Amino acid sequence: MNEIVEARFLAPKVKLLRINAPDISQSCKAGQFVIIRLRQNGERIPLTIADVSTNNGTITLIAQEVGKTTSLLNRMEAGDTILDVVGPLGRPTHIENFGTAVCVGGGIGLAVVLPIAKALKAAGNHVISIIGARTKELLILENEIKDASNEIIITTDDGSYGEKGFVTQPLQVLLNSGRKINVVFGIGPVIMMKNIAKVTKPFGVLTYVSLNPIMVDGTGMCGGCRVTIGNEMKFACVDGPEFDGHKVDFDELIARLNTYKKHEQNSYEKFLNGVD
Repeated sequence: MNEIVEARFLAPKVKLLRINAPDISQSCKAGQFVIIRLRQNGERIPLTIADVSTNNGTITLIAQEVGKTTSLLNRMEAGDTILDVVGPLGRPTHIENFGTAVCVGGGIGLAVVLPIAKALKAAGNHVISIIGARTKELLILENEIKDASNEIIITTDDGSYGEKGFVTQPLQVLLNSGRKINVVFGIGPVIMMKNIAKVTKPFGVLTYVSLNPIMVDGTGMCGGCRVTIGNEMKFACVDGPEFDGHKVDFDELIARLNTYKKHEQNSYEKFLNGVD
């Protein structure tokens, strides 16, 4: 079991949990994730490692309530324990001194942007972060990402903070300006990552996206996270989660993610109505 040593909300239904996991903290790298299970008969869900403290032996996870398990997780407090925390899983982000690196993230995807931006800056890159949310209230990790970046651009869908619009708009402006961009990392909802790849493709800019489709075991055994990359079948949990965004079959991925959407919603509604 792994003890939660800190638990606090960053935004409505978005909670930060710092967890005692010394073995994982010593070996994890940017881009990797863990799979957690809260109780014996609970489902297994993947969460990206947003931060790590090797000195304290802790990892930081950020969970948005979207279903039964994340609802249970967001009700937990410091002192509570999680039954299973397995990791680090997945391939680490490929980090090198590319030159100018742009990190584009939206919503809960900012939990993935943070460690990547930190690692890119530490490697000597000039990091430009474009981060967004639906509203100012839902924007998370602004200060942390600002510290990990050389430049930061903020957008909100409703214009309540920063620039009004989507993260793809300042990315398009940046590329149109003729400024040399060496690599783009896009993290967030699948449709957002699809649009990021669509924006960068005409410019030939290397673009990585982080895919977190349905995962069960995180080891490639279940096959639930199959994705098509450049006409080849890959497993997001062991071959990724990051892939060349220009090669991802996003339409197939979106269809796969919708396969269990109805079942997940039914389970969540039953839970909210007191049926476990």
